[in-house]
Amino acid sequence: MGNCHTVGPNEALVVSGGCCGSDYKQYVFGGWAWAWWCISDTQRLSLEVMTILCRCENIETSEGVPLFVTGVAQVKIMTEKELLAVACEQFLGKHVQDIKNVVLQTLEGHLRSILGTLTVEQIYQDRDQFAKLVREVAAPDVGRMGIEILSFTIKDVYDKVDYLSSLGKTQTAVVQRDADIGVAEAERDAGIREAECKKEMLDVKFMADTKIADSKRAFELQKSAFSEEVNMKTAEAQLAYELQGAREQQKIRQEEIEIEVVQRKKQIAVETQEILRTDKELIATVRRPAEAEAHRIQQIAEGEKVKQVLLAQAEAEKIRKIGEAEAAVIEAMGKAEAERMKLKAEAYQKYGDAAKMALVLEALPQIAAKISAPLTKVDEIVVLSGDNSKVTSEVSRLLAELPASVHALTGVDLSKIPLIKNATGAQV
Repeated sequence: MGNCHTVGPNEALVVSGGCCGSDYKQYVFGGWAWAWWCISDTQRLSLEVMTILCRCENIETSEGVPLFVTGVAQVKIMTEKELLAVACEQFLGKHVQDIKNVVLQTLEGHLRSILGTLTVEQIYQDRDQFAKLVREVAAPDVGRMGIEILSFTIKDVYDKVDYLSSLGKTQTAVVQRDADIGVAEAERDAGIREAECKKEMLDVKFMADTKIADSKRAFELQKSAFSEEVNMKTAEAQLAYELQGAREQQKIRQEEIEIEVVQRKKQIAVETQEILRTDKELIATVRRPAEAEAHRIQQIAEGEKVKQVLLAQAEAEKIRKIGEAEAAVIEAMGKAEAERMKLKAEAYQKYGDAAKMALVLEALPQIAAKISAPLTKVDEIVVLSGDNSKVTSEVSRLLAELPASVHALTGVDLSKIPLIKNATGAQV
C-alpha cells in the first residue's frame, strides 16, 4: 500500500524508488503522485522566485579604478523536465539559502570578470547594457544548474577615490563653459536680431497703422450701413413680433374662452348632478322619512280616532245605560212619589181642612228655620227699650201677625185653630 501526495504549482515533488530496485524518478509540480510505502521516497523542492543581492567591492575596471557595485538578481528553478531533473540532482535536500549562496557565488564571479573589461563611464552611464551583459554571460552557467535568471539590475555604483565625482565635475565645467559661450552668442545674436526685428516691426507698424486707419474708415462706413439695415430689420422684426404677439394673445384669449365655456359646461353638469344628488338625498333623508312619519302619525291618528270613537261609543253606551238606569229609578221613584202623593191627596181629600192644617204645621218649623237662618250668624241681639212692657207688646204683635202671613203664603188660615186662635185673641 502507499500514499497519495499532492503538491502546489510553487513546489516540485520528486518520487524515487520502486519495486525490484527500479531507478525510475517521477517529477510532479501542481499535481499529485502515488508513493509506495517503504520502497518509495518523496522529496520536495521549492519553485518560488529567489532574490539575490550581489555585492562586488573594490573591483578594478579596465582603467584600474576601484568600484563598488551592487546588483539585484531574481532567479528560480526551471520546470522543464530535463532541467528540473538537473536542479533536483544538485539541490534536492538543500535549503533555499544554500541554493541562493551557490547562485550568488556564480553571479558575483561573472560580475567581477565583466567589471574588469569595462571602463567606469561604460558601467556608470549605461547600466542597462551592463546588466544585460551580466545576464548573458551568467545565464549559461546557472542554466546548467537548472536555474533561470529572470532579471538582473544594477542597484548602485560608487567609488572611494572620488573618480565619479571628478568625472562629474569635469563634465560639469565643460557643460558650464559651453553654456556660457552659448549664452553670450545667443545674447549677441539676440541683440542683432532684436534691432532687425524692431526695424521690421516699425515698418510693419506703420503699414499696419495705415491699413488699420483704412480698415477703420471702411469699418465705420460699413458699420453705419449695417446699423441702418439692422435698425430697419429690428423695427420690422419688432412690428412682426408685436403683430404675432397680438395674434398669439388673441389665440390664447380664444382658447381661454373655450376653456371657460368647457369649464362652465362641466360646472353646470356638476351642479346638475349635485342637484340630482341633493334631490335624491332630500328624498332619502327628508321626504321619505317625512312620508313615513306622516304615515305613522296618520296611522296613529286613525288608531287614536278609532280608539276615541270606540271610547265615545262605550262612554255613550255607558251614559245611555246609566241614563236608562237612572230613568228607570226616577220613573220608579216618580211612580212611588205619585202613588204617595195620590195617597196623600186621597187622605187630604178625605180629611179636608184637618189634613191641610197638619201639613202646614209640619212645614212651620222648616219655614221658621229658613227665616231665622241669618240670625244664626249673630252672636248677640240687644233690644233697646226703657220699658219692659214694650218688649212684650212687640212679641205679642209678631205672634198676632203670624197667621195672616201663613195664610198669605199657604192659603191656610191658622186663626181657625183653637189653640192659636186663643193665643192670638188673648194677645189682641
